[in-house]
Amino acid sequence: MAILNVNPTRMEMKRLQGRLKTASRGHKLLKDKTDEMIRRFIALAEENKRLREETEQELAAALQSFAEARAVTDSRVVEEAILMPSRNVSIQTSSRKVMGIDVPSITVSDSGGEMYPYSFLSVCEQLDDSVRGLNAVVVKLIKLAETEKTCNMLAEEIEKNKRRVNALENIMIPQLTETIKYIKMKLDESERSATVRLMKVKDIINV
Repeated sequence: MAILNVNPTRMEMKRLQGRLKTASRGHKLLKDKTDEMIRRFIALAEENKRLREETEQELAAALQSFAEARAVTDSRVVEEAILMPSRNVSIQTSSRKVMGIDVPSITVSDSGGEMYPYSFLSVCEQLDDSVRGLNAVVVKLIKLAETEKTCNMLAEEIEKNKRRVNALENIMIPQLTETIKYIKMKLDESERSATVRLMKVKDIINV
């Protein structure tokens, strides 16, 4: 490990010891933060997996019902039945803090109203199942998007923190430690040289 290019003085050694203490404390804090972020990420990843599986199953069921409705009912009748939606869903976006990171927070507001924008007499029950399933899956799709984005942002921050931890652990802290050892060695050499000179001077004076 290459040492820093510094003057081997006591003042410099004291300054570097302060930097080493700060770097060591920062390394511990960053490592603890990274560990906690990984724990949060695993929990969110599991939630994301559950939501994705549920959403895909419900969406597939709704689309299957829609395909069956088109198979047993005239396509024009189906298209006319669902042409004009009777419900409005609004989305409000904001942010929240997760381990110091601003992650998205999405709130879904339903205007209410009738779920089925058509007369039951004109269509089959498979279309009812499809509309009901799609209405139910919309909120889960939005929640899935929020959770997935949060996971991605946490993963990016974990990688950044890992790089910082590695830089402190493998470069900065060893470099500071070696430089402090080098300065201490130089100062010890200077003290020994000064002691030898004093002894020679005393010998000359005594002669």
